[in-house]
Amino acid sequence: MSRNDHKENGNTSLNRAKPYQLVLFPFNNGATNVYYILTATYIAYYGNGVLGLALMFATTMVTVMRLFDAVTDPIIGALIDKTNGRFGKFRPYMILGNIVMAVSAFLLYFATRWIPESMMSLRYIAYVVIYMVYVIGYTFQTSVTRSGQTVLTNDPQQRPLFTIFNLIASMIGMGSIQFFAPIIRAKYGDYTTPQFFDIIIPIAVLVSAFLTLLAVIGIWEKDRPEYFGIAGSAAQKVKISEYLEILKNNSPLRRLMVAGAGCKLALAIATNGTVLCMLYGGMMGNYNGLYLPMMIAGYVFSAPFFVLSVRTSQKKGQKASLMRYVSLALVMYAGVLVLLFLWKQGVPGVNLSLYSMEGGFHLTLNLYTILFLVFFGIGYGAYYATADMPIPMVADCSDYETYRSGRFIPGILGTLFSLVDKLVSSLSSTVVGFAVASIGLSTLPGGDTPYTEGMSGVVIVLFCVIPMIAWAVTLLAMKGYILTGEKMREVQEVNARRKEAVEGGMSLEEAMRKFK
Repeated sequence: MSRNDHKENGNTSLNRAKPYQLVLFPFNNGATNVYYILTATYIAYYGNGVLGLALMFATTMVTVMRLFDAVTDPIIGALIDKTNGRFGKFRPYMILGNIVMAVSAFLLYFATRWIPESMMSLRYIAYVVIYMVYVIGYTFQTSVTRSGQTVLTNDPQQRPLFTIFNLIASMIGMGSIQFFAPIIRAKYGDYTTPQFFDIIIPIAVLVSAFLTLLAVIGIWEKDRPEYFGIAGSAAQKVKISEYLEILKNNSPLRRLMVAGAGCKLALAIATNGTVLCMLYGGMMGNYNGLYLPMMIAGYVFSAPFFVLSVRTSQKKGQKASLMRYVSLALVMYAGVLVLLFLWKQGVPGVNLSLYSMEGGFHLTLNLYTILFLVFFGIGYGAYYATADMPIPMVADCSDYETYRSGRFIPGILGTLFSLVDKLVSSLSSTVVGFAVASIGLSTLPGGDTPYTEGMSGVVIVLFCVIPMIAWAVTLLAMKGYILTGEKMREVQEVNARRKEAVEGGMSLEEAMRKFK
């Protein structure tokens, strides 16, 4: 490792990233979020509406495959930690994962349609098998998002920047699909038409491939043995049985797993496409006029929170930042909850109304809409800014594990975190599916689905109550999180001294005993 990396500003513990590396590597998360939004929001529409699979099967399979994704995580994490070839530790999994997802996406969304309806059982089988292959590719690439950042930088001033660039990359990945989807839907009828998928899938594959290329460029220089922990190029071998020992003794990781799962569950359900169809279409009666403007408003409100959360992280640590803005989201969504309770079908003063095109464009804002925009905007901005904050905090937990045990196992640490994250977030599609079925609907609501009795109650629970409970759990979990900014400075300094000692010929065991 170059001495400039470690001795900048007189600090021997710093491995700093170049600005372009901080900007580009997070696009790995943006690339996988393209596929995440496809599966979380639209794959059930495809299975139910295009292939004719049963509603509960289509929605439940999203959960089942998310569980499969979670189970494969630790296995692939261990493979990453053992990998140290000519192409690095992380890049092969990024590239291979994206290729597998691209191929399986075309097979899943196009080839399954070639199976005639008379062979419906074969459709079910092909759907499941191809979906499983897709999930393996997804796990390959997503595992790198959490593990690869450990080699990018350990500077406490730089690591919080990963959050803001990760959010920007995530917005570009998810936002590209969320932007094009309603436009394509408006042209072809709904999310259940084959034409919708004929257009959105090629767009998704191309966008994800381009973002992956940017991410590979971002990590290229850092994907080398000299950045791989204290022991460098030495392969890290951890038995599956040792995972429990890691969880038992790495308290910060346990707490972060709970907090990350809470943040992800809140985001997955509150932004679920079916929930938004019921809110803006069924309840408010104007999906086309509300969905995109409200999505854009949420992103606009998020911008200042990106900056605020990073500044708070740099000054007080990432724990303080996460707790502050999750608390704000919880308070603001209490206001959204009250407004949804006040809603009455067809009553102008208690429905969302932004503009009208009758007789030319003119604003139709009312007090209810203004209050909703304020509460929703601030709440959305605060929780969206923190939704991916646990990701760079996983790197802190990985450095802490090196500090605690001497092992550099970012693959395992990252995938242990995502294991619980995916287990919990996998519930979102099934919860939505059961909620829709509970009010008597046999197909997932689209933007034009009329209001059904009980829909407002379902929206209140899914859009507000469950996210608020998830945020409360996050706050409780983070209360005892010990990796403050001060503690992380100690961790980095000790790890750096041990590394220098090992490079000088001292055994790892002796360095662990000497530097504490």
